[in-house]
Amino acid sequence: MVLESTMICFDNSDYQRNGDYFPTRLNVQKDGINLIGLTKVRSNPENNVGLLTYASTVEVLATLTSDVGRILSKMHLVQPKGNINIITGVRIAHLVLKHRQGKNHKMRIVVFVGSPIVADEAELVKLAKRLKKEKVNADIVSFGDHPGNNELLTAFINALNGKDGTGSHLVSVPRGSALSEALLTSPIIQGEDGQGGAGLSGAGFEFGVDPNEDPELALALRVSMEEQRQRQEDEQRRAIAESDAPAGGAAAVTAAVGAGSAAAGETNTEEAMLQRALALSTETPEIDDGMPDFANMTEEEQIAFAMQMSMQDQPDETPARQAKRPKSSEETPMEVDEVISDPEFLQSVLENLPGVDPQSETIRDAVGSLNKDKKTDKDKDKS
Repeated sequence: MVLESTMICFDNSDYQRNGDYFPTRLNVQKDGINLIGLTKVRSNPENNVGLLTYASTVEVLATLTSDVGRILSKMHLVQPKGNINIITGVRIAHLVLKHRQGKNHKMRIVVFVGSPIVADEAELVKLAKRLKKEKVNADIVSFGDHPGNNELLTAFINALNGKDGTGSHLVSVPRGSALSEALLTSPIIQGEDGQGGAGLSGAGFEFGVDPNEDPELALALRVSMEEQRQRQEDEQRRAIAESDAPAGGAAAVTAAVGAGSAAAGETNTEEAMLQRALALSTETPEIDDGMPDFANMTEEEQIAFAMQMSMQDQPDETPARQAKRPKSSEETPMEVDEVISDPEFLQSVLENLPGVDPQSETIRDAVGSLNKDKKTDKDKDKS
């Protein structure tokens, strides 16, 4: 079983913002680094992996470790900046490998190149010969279709392998291809004999686990991932709701104002109807609609008007009242004076009027006065 220590060089230049590899070059590169790190550690638990960035200034993010989670946590903090310096990056990676704890571990450098290389071919070849002397292998993942890159990198790999060597590899991933899928079928993952990925048989599967070999673990990982995704979506919705709270509050206030306006309109309508009803009940309407001014009428005039209204509202009169009711030759309604002159009819009408006490002193005096007048008229007619 081969023991190996691997340093991964992460291209974090400004070119990694490009979206020609979905979603960006930086993201697909992170996926590739994750895949390689899992492959190395799972193929042998004693293997170590380290990570550095080599754009602008070289920075070692993680020294050699078997904890891939540490590599991933550091990798996700990387942001694009500057331009790459591949010669300096490879030299620093070699220096880290020389200080590895397992001296029997073979040394390997994996370089991701997604930016134009600004270096002399002679210097690259010189660096490759030095690595060969130190028994360091190198794998290069080239992507981005930058003119001249593949020519320089091919010269570097050829110098590193020599005439008969096959330990170093160049993998070119053109635009439109998936970088992780290209790595899965490459010698970087599969090895020289195509069996290098045997220790990571699930590398091409979701969560790196073959569901045919371990269905329970694959199911548990899937459920865990779904729960994590659900939590992230809930947190995102909560954050959006909190950020939209002022706008939502304004909308709520607007809705409340609109509802209040509608309620106020209904209230005003009800109040208007109530005021009109009160005016009618007190017989003091605000609008002149042909109604008499009861405040300036005498009591007898009010009684006469009430009787006239009663006759208009009571079309179904009893035969006795119809007999007592005098009519003109044209069958028109009798005049108010004629109605008032009939004490019995007046008494019957007053008994049916709501709110009128026929036994009150005023009513009795009025009826008595009419009786006297009627007797006087009858005496005159007899004489």
